[in-house]
Amino acid sequence: MADYTFQKQIARALLSAGEDIDVQQQPSVAAMAIPVMAAPKPPIPFPAGLAPRPSALSPAPSPTDALPKADVVVVTWTVDEAHALADVLTPGTTREHWYPYSKNFAHYDPLIRNGAPAKKAKRLGSYFMTKVGTKTVLCFKSELHLNQDGIRSTQTPGTSTLPVKDLFNQIADEATPDVLITAGTAGGVFTDQDLGDVVVTRAAKFRLQDEFKNEPFNHKTYKSTWQIPTTHFADAVQLMSGFKSNLQEPAEFLPPTVNFTKPTGGYPKPLHPYNPDIWLDGQVVNGKMKMPAFHPILTTDYFEYGTSTNHLDQEGCAVEMGDAALGLALDERKTAGKTVPKWAVVRNCSDPQINGLLRDLPKKDSLQIMWAVYYYTSFGYLTSVMSSLAVWAIVAGL
Repeated sequence: MADYTFQKQIARALLSAGEDIDVQQQPSVAAMAIPVMAAPKPPIPFPAGLAPRPSALSPAPSPTDALPKADVVVVTWTVDEAHALADVLTPGTTREHWYPYSKNFAHYDPLIRNGAPAKKAKRLGSYFMTKVGTKTVLCFKSELHLNQDGIRSTQTPGTSTLPVKDLFNQIADEATPDVLITAGTAGGVFTDQDLGDVVVTRAAKFRLQDEFKNEPFNHKTYKSTWQIPTTHFADAVQLMSGFKSNLQEPAEFLPPTVNFTKPTGGYPKPLHPYNPDIWLDGQVVNGKMKMPAFHPILTTDYFEYGTSTNHLDQEGCAVEMGDAALGLALDERKTAGKTVPKWAVVRNCSDPQINGLLRDLPKKDSLQIMWAVYYYTSFGYLTSVMSSLAVWAIVAGL
């Protein structure tokens, strides 16, 4: 039986990077001054009338207050992802200034394992309001996560608590959005997906091998049947191009030995100048469908990544660690007769498809994991700016 303990530890470490600042209800000025990224941030020249317009709530809400109503809710997860979302959709208001949110935390507390970020912070997330065109948008950074919180069942192995599902329901009940979007980093699965490319899909599928592997929802796919507006996708790609120089893979990337022979099948892709792209499920480009309609995001309960040999592209459009929980929550709302918002997943490739022939025999895939983690930790913020711009494009087109 496969043991995913190591990959689970990596998942939790990556997801909680930087959370030590988040556990402070009122971060110090010094903490808030920590640079988000080393590279300079180019200005984002949004089209006239469509630049995001963040707005403070007056009076400032209490952490136990209900969320404000919004046309669109955007949920993101990690510190890097939240910084990127703030820089794009709440410019001038950093993530550290978003409002803390802890309503009904007593319900969630017994469902969260000791040591999880939400347990330490004693809150569910943080949020801020903005507006794009005529649409109000609630930007939400979740402290709950499928891979962070679960308390494993001792009676039924392979099952665990999933408090983030309840959080999605609470967000839908309080904010009553027309559209709910999850956004953030993911592993690329297609050979042609570049570092920084964005996938947009109306479907999510559970691919669980660890603490949730025996749950009835494992391997299930959830869909949201609506037409995602693409009016401003070209604008988003143009804005993404402003970050091209920061997302180039170094020319010095070479195999780990000087005397090498190109392996049979070759490497996943040759290095080439990065040109940003948005992959939308079912979209036809030059008479050819780029990616199948409703090709799902793949949600795992451990750190998994696409390689040139594991063929995850045949199963989904990218791999990450949480989005199918939204599909599950909204599917249960539909069954219960509750209002269900349209939803979509917007994920950026923080690590491209990894060379599946790169193997370290004693530890099997440790070299692949090393490169996947390197990409994620080096480019998590910058690539998340790309998905945040794609989110902007969707909202601007509503």
